[in-house]
Amino acid sequence: MKIVTTSSQEWQRLCTRQLVRRRRIEERVRKIVDDVYQGGDDALLRYTRRFDGVRLAPRQLRVTEAETSGAFQHLDPKFALQLKSAIQNVQTFYGHPRLKPMRTVDGDGVVLGEKFDPIERVGIYIPGGTASLVSTVYMTVIPAKRAGVKRVILATPPRKDGSVDPHILAVASLLDVDEVYKMGGAQAIAAMAFGTKMIPKVDKIVGPGNAYVAEAKRQVFGFVDVDTIAGPSEIAVIANHHANPQYVLADLMGETEHAGGIGFLITTSKALAKMAHKQIPGGYCMIVKNLDEAVAVANQLAPEHLEIMVRSPQKLAKRITSAGAIFLGPYSPVTVGDYVAGPSHVLPTGGAARAFSGLGLDDFIRRTHLITYTKKALERMREPLERLTAIEGLPRHFDAVKARLT
Repeated sequence: MKIVTTSSQEWQRLCTRQLVRRRRIEERVRKIVDDVYQGGDDALLRYTRRFDGVRLAPRQLRVTEAETSGAFQHLDPKFALQLKSAIQNVQTFYGHPRLKPMRTVDGDGVVLGEKFDPIERVGIYIPGGTASLVSTVYMTVIPAKRAGVKRVILATPPRKDGSVDPHILAVASLLDVDEVYKMGGAQAIAAMAFGTKMIPKVDKIVGPGNAYVAEAKRQVFGFVDVDTIAGPSEIAVIANHHANPQYVLADLMGETEHAGGIGFLITTSKALAKMAHKQIPGGYCMIVKNLDEAVAVANQLAPEHLEIMVRSPQKLAKRITSAGAIFLGPYSPVTVGDYVAGPSHVLPTGGAARAFSGLGLDDFIRRTHLITYTKKALERMREPLERLTAIEGLPRHFDAVKARLT
């Protein structure tokens, strides 16, 4: 672990890490997205052969009921039981809608309000690769379902034999995912964004992925909504002499299991910094004068995960304004948030926590404004409307008002 100071150029680079973009990836993804937009299923299947090494017919893109039921035969019978508590925790956390319609009425009878409706169709991306991200299935599907999304589809890359990881299929089945498709990478994001003959167009895409998936989400944003443009996983730990060094080092070491994962240690303890420097491969350590400075550093970093291991972590947590999720105290490792705690582990990375939040019910809900005016209220607003439309050079806008008042 490299020790850096907040006055160094490297520190400035770390604080703006989300701005680093790779032109080569942008260009490659742009071609993939354009090809799928123009070529539909043919382009999607061509890229599936190229990147996943699997030759599929169009009808084989969608996972069948037989494949889903067969997935359970390949799993330990205890799998569903072991998963039950994790799923229940997530369902409980997202159990109650937090947004309520509002309505106001003034003396002239003007009624203003807002109503909330679930997004109609959501596409969820589950990465493939060396690890089977089973937890991401329930961490994304449950909030979507709880929000009332009517159609949830899931995309995940096929394995070399053309199948889908049985753990992913089993969890998708347990959570009543409507459809599962064998497709991955930027081509899957494009297919869900634009729709093809075999793949339904969705209204929003959520879920993590590699640099190509993240770039594809950035490029299709506007055609559809997306959650965040996620980068590599990251953890920051605020710790002082009260922290157990074994806990701190274990949590930082755990981050090295993620491809491109990065760890940050923010500490007042030179002894702890020295241990991290010697034992943790990669990552960065900032030695601060006091916990006030630690809070300032953490807010500048805006990490995906922030652990606080000091005597009174709640006091510090109140002052943290930029973090995807905060883990308080010695017995709250990031691991519990990744798998069983309840809040979704889909979190903003790369400093995006300054403006973005972890995945929640409101990510799957649309807000619509409601406006009802009376003739009396419209008459009262006549002069402001006439003046404002004239300033903006839009006289026909005011004609619509005059037509109602003459």
